[in-house]
Amino acid sequence: MSPLEQLLYESCKKINVELNEKQISQFMDYKDMLLEWNEKMNLTAITDEREIMLKHFADCLMICSDLNLDGKKVIDVGTGAGFPGVPVKIACPGAEMTLLDSLNKRINFLKELSEKLGLENVDCVHMRAEDGGADKNLRESFDLCISRAVANLAVLSEYCLPFVRVGGTFISMKGPDVEEEVNEAKKAIKVLGGEIKDIKKMEIPETDIVHSLIFIEKVKPTPAKYPRKAGKAKKEPIM
Repeated sequence: MSPLEQLLYESCKKINVELNEKQISQFMDYKDMLLEWNEKMNLTAITDEREIMLKHFADCLMICSDLNLDGKKVIDVGTGAGFPGVPVKIACPGAEMTLLDSLNKRINFLKELSEKLGLENVDCVHMRAEDGGADKNLRESFDLCISRAVANLAVLSEYCLPFVRVGGTFISMKGPDVEEEVNEAKKAIKVLGGEIKDIKKMEIPETDIVHSLIFIEKVKPTPAKYPRKAGKAKKEPIM
């Protein structure tokens, strides 16, 4: 193993994610393609290879640390360069993954990436979250919705909870200080049919960066009027 491969393997082991040779090789190809495409379009501000291993790959894989996603339908909303959906799919190949983004250029990157990495059962969808959540083929049809998007949790919940079936889970990846944001989002989460189950604080291995994983269970269907049309959730969040 190269030092970079060793770093990824060891750091993932610390968060209870064991990668095999094939998966490590897929991550190296992902890193190469990310850096290559990043020269012609904006995919990542992190370009140091070591930092990609830790702040992108290991960070995203914290989602997998206690979950068995075999046969589960998962959607990554606002996936961007594939985070966290592609790392999760590499580590949990048995998951059925939908990657949703509003920018077609990114979707083209993700389609080529999935092909290069030989990922099966990956659907790359060019759509705004508000349109996707209202689409009868996508609405309330996923066991798990994941997002590392930067939107405020009240707004993000309106984008994400409509995709989740009752009994399923939405996991939002956030920074270390989420208490205030979670409090402000409680009404929105309840209105949209969710309930906060857990907030896990995890440190990215080999760094001093702490991230929060907010686990929201879908306890009842989302009312038909949500998500509201494009821009509305951001302008007038449910408070």
